[in-house]
Amino acid sequence: ISSTPRSSSSTAMPAASLVDFSKYEGLGNDFILVDDRDKDEPSLTPDDSVSLCHRNFGIGGDGVIFALKAPTEDHDFTMRIYNSDGSEPEMCGNGIRCFAQFLKDLGADAESYRVNTLAGTIIPVMNDDGTITVDMGNPELIGANVPTTLASNFDGDSVVEQTMECNGKTWKVSAVSMGNPHAVIFVDDLETDIDFASDGPALESADVFPARTNVEFVQVMDETHLKMKVWERGAGPTLACGTGACALTIAAIRAGKIPGGNKVRVTLPGGDLFIEWDESTNKVYMTGPADFSFSGKAAVKKLP
Repeated sequence: ISSTPRSSSSTAMPAASLVDFSKYEGLGNDFILVDDRDKDEPSLTPDDSVSLCHRNFGIGGDGVIFALKAPTEDHDFTMRIYNSDGSEPEMCGNGIRCFAQFLKDLGADAESYRVNTLAGTIIPVMNDDGTITVDMGNPELIGANVPTTLASNFDGDSVVEQTMECNGKTWKVSAVSMGNPHAVIFVDDLETDIDFASDGPALESADVFPARTNVEFVQVMDETHLKMKVWERGAGPTLACGTGACALTIAAIRAGKIPGGNKVRVTLPGGDLFIEWDESTNKVYMTGPADFSFSGKAAVKKLP
């Protein structure tokens, strides 16, 4: 026996709004992209983004990225991001590659884009081999500006392998900002030297990082190869972090772990990025992929 369910005014849920989206990933760091190029502000709220990022009740993703109007003639577009917890980061390295590929796929095809972000102007360049090279701008090396309250111990005002206590352990932390804060920790073995699920969130929220921080655990494989695990601020464990790959390369050079002047291969759980730091100009360049996954309409629902 079958019957048609009847709606009840006392139990019926309000209809969920629908949003058009495209899904992209950069080395497994996955994002929901929304075309808001006719808007100055994101069309979704942080709570909406949390709902869409939920991997059971939504699309699933590490964050929602919005393509917005450019604020001035000096930019082509604006990028804003809401993390999967609803927080808003200043920048995202894998995210901006996905953003650039999204723009190209929308028909806004160009060799490069001048993108306004909360971390300043970022310029992704579309390469012939399908990869994207991003001028990530200038790293912030002054500890207080990262920000961290750890005492400066290098080059006057920087924090390089400074000792701190957290989660019942002693760590040597290097602090670098790529428009967002990073705490870089070198270990001998990524598999045995850390309790990732416990140490990551403890360090992210440690009092010495007033804006919280991304946390990178790094193993030096050779002079041009670094291997990392990342605990992202506002997202937790992810398969890749572009700004983190830049930050740890700089930290490795400054701590004397590797020599400067080389293109450095950074192996993340989702694959490899290639990082160059030009110390003469203090510019950082990141090269890696960004791939389309699928697109459609999704219901923006209130999570249980």
